[in-house]
Amino acid sequence: MGGEVKIATSPSKAVIRKPTSFYLRTVWAIVWKDLAAELRSRELLTSMLVFALLVILIFNFALELDPRARFNAASGVLWVTFAFAGTLGLNRSMAMEKDRGCLDGLLLAPVDRSAIFFGKALSNLFFMLIVEAIVLPIYSLLYNINLFNPGLIAVVLLGSIGYVAVGTLLASMAVQTRTRDVLLPILLFPIVIPLFIAAVKASAGFLQSLEMSEIWPWLNLLIVYDLIFLAVAFMVFDYVVEE
Repeated sequence: MGGEVKIATSPSKAVIRKPTSFYLRTVWAIVWKDLAAELRSRELLTSMLVFALLVILIFNFALELDPRARFNAASGVLWVTFAFAGTLGLNRSMAMEKDRGCLDGLLLAPVDRSAIFFGKALSNLFFMLIVEAIVLPIYSLLYNINLFNPGLIAVVLLGSIGYVAVGTLLASMAVQTRTRDVLLPILLFPIVIPLFIAAVKASAGFLQSLEMSEIWPWLNLLIVYDLIFLAVAFMVFDYVVEE
C-alpha cells in the first residue's frame, strides 16, 4: 500500500522501506519543526550568537597590541569561535528535544531513524550558518580583515557540515546522560581535531592568498572527513539512540 515495501529481516521483525519522497518529507518535517520552534522561542540562536560575539570581543582585546599576530591568528580565532558557539547550539538543540519529550516521540514514529538524524543535522547546520553569517562581518570590522573570500566561505561551509554531522550524532548520545553539558565537548573535540586543523590551514591559506596547490590537500581532507562521518552517522544513528 502507498508504495511501501516490507523486507523481512527475521520471523519477528520486518523493516518497512518507504519511498524516497516519504524519506525526504520526513527530513523536511523535522527541519521545519525545529525552525518553527526557534522562531517562537529564539532561545537557541540568541545564546549561540551572544556566545560567539563574546569570544570575538575577548580575542579582539587580547590581540589588540600586535596587529601582525592578530592577522596570523585570524583563522584560528574564527574557528575557535565557531567551535564554541556550535557546541553550545548542538547541546541546547538536543537537550530541548529531550526535555520536551519530542525525542521520544520522534523515535516512536514509523520512520527511518536516519531521517531523524538528517533532519536534526540540517536544522543545526542552518542555525550554525546563520550565526556564522552574522559573525563574519563583525569579525571583519573588529579585526580589519576582509573575510568575504569565496574560498574562505567554501571552507566555512565544508567545516560546518563535518562539525554538525559529528556533533549531532554525539549530542544524540550525550543527551541521554545527566552530564550531557560536560560530556558532549569531551566526546566531540578530540574527534573534530582533524577537521579543525584542515579548516584553520585552508582558511589561513585563502586569507594569505597562497597557491591553490598548497590549499587543496586541506580542502580534500575536509571533503573526505565530511563524507566519512556523514556515512558513519547514517549507519550508526539507529544504534546510538537506542536506550
